[in-house]
Parts: sequence; structure tokens; C-alpha cells
Amino acid sequence: MRWRTVVAVGTLSMFINVATLAFSQSSYQVISITDGGTISGIVKWSGPAPHNLEFPITKDPSICDPDGKKTANLERLIIGPDGGVANTVVYLKGISAGKALDLPTQRRHLDQKHCRYIPHILLVPQNGSLSMESSDATLHTIHMDGAATYNLPFPFPNLVSTRTMPSPGLVNLRCNGGHVWMNAEMLVVTHPYYAVTDESGRFELTNVPPGNYQIVAWHEGWGLAGREQAYDVLTEHRIERPVFTEPRTWEKSVTVSPGQASAVNFTLPGK
Repeated sequence: MRWRTVVAVGTLSMFINVATLAFSQSSYQVISITDGGTISGIVKWSGPAPHNLEFPITKDPSICDPDGKKTANLERLIIGPDGGVANTVVYLKGISAGKALDLPTQRRHLDQKHCRYIPHILLVPQNGSLSMESSDATLHTIHMDGAATYNLPFPFPNLVSTRTMPSPGLVNLRCNGGHVWMNAEMLVVTHPYYAVTDESGRFELTNVPPGNYQIVAWHEGWGLAGREQAYDVLTEHRIERPVFTEPRTWEKSVTVSPGQASAVNFTLPGK
């Protein structure tokens, strides 16, 4: 693969605006639901699996590379043994009323362990908080851009820092401490009907009010577009980190009947 330096401030701004619109809406009302239904399904990969997206481990190998692999999986595409795609976000588009914002707690807490972000996909309600910590005995600095802009140092292990996310949309997370392969994505959302597929590609949305909906599968994207200049705040050296291709979405219609289960499956084309 040929690498290139990417400078795309205008394009990034445009994409962030589009992403913000995709994951936000003007209002959402919490209502009592007595006859809600369930939507479940699986997201699968079609075609040959691409090669693992790896990036050289160039800093703190004793912490970041305890197994001596010399490269880190960028975790942009995880395909299970039966073809299920993990870390796909499935959500209802434009729903205006329903259950309370009960997003999973584990998606609102970020750990930095062996120079990885855990979990790789975060879900935080608008005006909710993200708690963050580092399990690594090295300096990590979480840099966020998009719907939230923070630059937060973690010089000591196991100290929790919390930030509120007031604006809905997509947030990119990177490390400004020189661990350039570290990456994660956070969706700040206005309603609870979001799910992240597990290792088998499965998802479930519960207590959905009866009605007709558009359901969307969102994937962060698995391609590498090149490299961009970055800055290691500890060594004060300029470095290069990977630039990823844009996220992709697929959309279907679904009808939820009172107290019934509906099934929706997605296939991601391997192209």
C-alpha cells in the first residue's frame, strides 16, 4: 500500500457535520410502553475477508506489546468464525418517543490497556458522561475531535477522569502520546435505540414502540486512506498515524408489532 500525507481539514469538517446530523434529532420524549416489541438480527460479512489491518508498534513495547508481535491490530474490522461482524452500530432512525436512555454502562467507560482502547466502540447519551482511565504505566493522551473536542492526559494508571458530552454526533478518539495505532469511535446519541453487535455480529433492540421504522447499520469503515502528521506530546516529536476511510451505512425498513419480535439482518459487502 502506498502511504500519503493527508491534509483534509475542509473534508473532515463536512464529514463531521454529516455525522452529527445522522446521530442527532431535534427532540426525544420518554413515554410509558406496555406493548413494546423487539428487533434482533445479525450483521454478516460477504466475500473474502481482507487482510488484518496492522500497524507497527513503535513505542513502549514492554507495555504495548507484551507478546512480542511487533504490530497492533487496528481493530477496524472484526469478523467472527461464522462471518458475523462485531462493532457494527445498529439503530433506529428518527424515532421520537420511547423508553428511557438505558445505554449499556460498559459502553460509557473507556480503559487504555496494553495501548488499546477498550471498548473500541462507545455509546454515550447526549449530556451524559464518559468515564476514562488508563491501566498502562505510560503517558496516554486521549485526543477527541468531532462532536466533542478534548485533549486529556493520563500520566498515572487507574485514575478516572470524566467528561460530559453535550453535543450529539460522532467523536474520533486517538492517542497524542505517541501510540499512533490507538483508535476508537464514540457515538453521542439522543435516544436509546442503539446496539453494538457482539463477536458473532448479533444485536438486539428491546421495548420498541409498535410502528414502522427505518433501521440503520453503521460501520466505522475498514480501509486505510494513508497517514497524517501527528505530535507526540511527551517527546515533542512529529510522528505519523493512520488515516481511515469514512464510515459506511446500510438501511432497511422494519415493522414492529405489539409484543412481537422482528428480525432484520444486514450483509456488508466485502468491497
